[in-house]
Amino acid sequence: MLSRVAERLFWAARYLERAENTARLVRVYDELLFDLPRDIKISWYNLIEINSGTEQFEQRYKVKDERNVVKFLLADDTNASSMLSSLKMVRENIRTTRDVVPEEMWELINELDMYARQNIKQGINRSGRHDFLNTVIEGCQKIIGLLAGTMTRDSGWQFLIMGRYLERADMNTRIIDAAVSLMLQSEAEESVRLGQVVWAKVLKSQSAYLDYRRTVRTSINGAKAVTFLLRGRFFPRTLSYCLEQIREAASKLPRSGIITARVDKLYGYEYPIERSEDLDEKFHDYLNDFQLDLIEINYQITENWFHFRQGDAA
Repeated sequence: MLSRVAERLFWAARYLERAENTARLVRVYDELLFDLPRDIKISWYNLIEINSGTEQFEQRYKVKDERNVVKFLLADDTNASSMLSSLKMVRENIRTTRDVVPEEMWELINELDMYARQNIKQGINRSGRHDFLNTVIEGCQKIIGLLAGTMTRDSGWQFLIMGRYLERADMNTRIIDAAVSLMLQSEAEESVRLGQVVWAKVLKSQSAYLDYRRTVRTSINGAKAVTFLLRGRFFPRTLSYCLEQIREAASKLPRSGIITARVDKLYGYEYPIERSEDLDEKFHDYLNDFQLDLIEINYQITENWFHFRQGDAA
């Protein structure tokens, strides 16, 4: 496979996962507004901070309110990680690789991109946001389902898998980080009430609520929810599962040793979490460091396969 084709498939998968996960992130905050007691306020600006977008946001907006945060995350064309920007990049990458993906994928991404652009005001306005975000998430899942059901498990598939699960692992840590930030900012007397709602919403944002109930079989608290989302081996949105998928996909490609070794190093370390109080500033720093490690894996994938020019193949 040509290295440039491999790179486009990798990034198409990353951007598709990013679009879905950005919608999930906004949705979980939106649902918090309805379920939290009225006297507990949440800061939407947390979402800008955990997505490392503070400088860019503040260049564009003076007010750090809900509407501007949601607009920046979903619709801002100057934000390369916004939902609309991500869908645009999926479309562009698939447009130039149509001969190696199922024919229907081009039609589905066009339809999803068009729907999102035509109805983006619903996402920005609170009244229609829930239905809009759910439709986008379902559209992304439909494309993933098409790929899973019809694409040959060749090298192109392995690059799609690496892109999808690298992006998913990154957003997994960011969603957890958003919840940790909320809890750290809350007053002591609020933390119990806040935690009961926040951690249930975090699990639901990852479609993990029912699986948690089936496997953990205890009440939800921060320590148990985070442990499940980090270490669960069989649920496809946990950090452990994502790392395992990245490693397995990389191992089926040539010259994969540097990638698998890096993933093994991350997989082998488990941050000690015994109580919800362990989800403190040190844990916040751990999540930040983990995101930097994922950036390094992305860099190594790029250098190993996409900048490889011996025969221009990956």
